[in-house]
Amino acid sequence: MRIGLLGTGPWARAAYAPALAGHPGLDFAGVWGRRADAATALAGRYGVRAYGEVDALLADVDAVAVALPPSVQAELAVRAARAGRHLLLDKPLALGVAEARAVVQAVERTGVASVVFFTTRFQREPEAWMAEQACRGGWFTAQAQWLGAVFTGDSPFAASPWRREKGALWDVGPHALSVLLPVLGDVRQVVAAVHGPADTVHLVLDHTAGASSTLTLSLSAPAAAAGAQVELRGESGVTLLPSSSESAVAALARATDALLAAAATGRPHACDAAFGLRVTEILATAEARLNGGGAGGAADGRVRP
Repeated sequence: MRIGLLGTGPWARAAYAPALAGHPGLDFAGVWGRRADAATALAGRYGVRAYGEVDALLADVDAVAVALPPSVQAELAVRAARAGRHLLLDKPLALGVAEARAVVQAVERTGVASVVFFTTRFQREPEAWMAEQACRGGWFTAQAQWLGAVFTGDSPFAASPWRREKGALWDVGPHALSVLLPVLGDVRQVVAAVHGPADTVHLVLDHTAGASSTLTLSLSAPAAAAGAQVELRGESGVTLLPSSSESAVAALARATDALLAAAATGRPHACDAAFGLRVTEILATAEARLNGGGAGGAADGRVRP
């Protein structure tokens, strides 16, 4: 599969480019970026072509990987799908439900494969743990803490405009949901959503399997307090999400495996664009609750398609 990379930022450089270049099932064809000089530099590092126009890259590939801000990603994902190109996307799929739904509609109309990269979902140990807990069932409650020090430490993502605007809810919220939904089922209602320090938010969710979950999300935690933890309590006792020995590059390689399999078989992966849309719907509802029930979600917190 010939694949092109859209994006040249820190995540593209640290994860996407090395994962695409090192995957034996891919022909890494080239890079497009919003800054031509950055695209030239990144493409040169891997000996591939730097494209000046998105359409020129789309004409040369079978698939695209997108490492761009979500508002930019959604528009280009629709464009790529309409051109018949398979999609390796990043979380969140979009920053609005309408934009995310447009991606899903384009994927459905053209029949292309799609995978949204939620890092934890594609790391071997957490993935096995999630499958095991989903089979066990009987969960009563869950607690998820996803605390980053992006805004308090020395992070290459600290200057990201969309992270500054949207904060932890939209950046690490998708990670927490990607772990909880396969185990506890879909979210029926955002029962509560309140602000904490800086960009920190606290959510209480009601799940279709009967369990509730509480989430604490932040990009402003002290560096010494940063980290992710998920705890489940239920009929089987107490269990914690295991840490992973795999890097983001290795996890992204496994996401690429999933895209190749979906393209070959026509069977959607569990983390496809439709799943990305559902995560967006939940986040939009939580954001509306945080804003007092304004635009973007139901005032009662019910998550509707």
